[in-house]
Amino acid sequence: MRIRFRLPLGRGLFFVSAFTFALIALLPLRLVLDSSGLGEQGFAAREANGSIWIGTTAEAQFGKVQLGDLRTSLDTLPLFAGRVRIEVAGLDGRSLKGAFTSSRHGFGVDDVTAELAMAGAAGPLPLASIDLADVDVRFEGGRCSHAEGRVKAALSGDISGIPLPALAGVARCEAGLLLLPLASQSGGERLQLRIGGNGRYTAELSVRPSQPGFAAGLTAAGFAPAGDAYALRLAGEL
Repeated sequence: MRIRFRLPLGRGLFFVSAFTFALIALLPLRLVLDSSGLGEQGFAAREANGSIWIGTTAEAQFGKVQLGDLRTSLDTLPLFAGRVRIEVAGLDGRSLKGAFTSSRHGFGVDDVTAELAMAGAAGPLPLASIDLADVDVRFEGGRCSHAEGRVKAALSGDISGIPLPALAGVARCEAGLLLLPLASQSGGERLQLRIGGNGRYTAELSVRPSQPGFAAGLTAAGFAPAGDAYALRLAGEL
């Protein structure tokens, strides 16, 4: 004799949905990171532990920029729009909070507030650190399609005795590139940093000498006259 159980349709859907939800909830974080496409854009970590809801990544980095240890979780709602959105927050005392996003057509960062050490990460550009405040950046098809938020950069060292102050500005897109137009409070020092979707950048650092003797030092450091200032052009990869 066979005994058959018939569940009401509503209850059956509930159990199927609960079972599907449980399977998704138990997905390892590493599996999601590997399949998200963020690795192709430069996100990497020494190890990833936990599930998609509550996980951690150790020694994370984006390109050459070290992010440290992060608390990491998947935001499920953007999945319905075809986007993977992974929220992150610093765990090792670093001030970092925001999200990385990836889709078939592009990638970006959302609402990132962070203090990032940059020494050596920008190649020839003498960046010591970058502070981000509510920064959004989106690349579509390799081109910058949206950018906003405050950026502050500290340059390392000095140039022939000329101290380099902090520079600040607002991120925006220009001609398909992410543009960070940064300037000192006095306006005498400026940095135009343009970054492509592949991580390559060009930079123009300009200094307006406040004393006549500074011009010779700037020239010796590779700067060339540019109007009332001296400019140095650099290129590299983040």
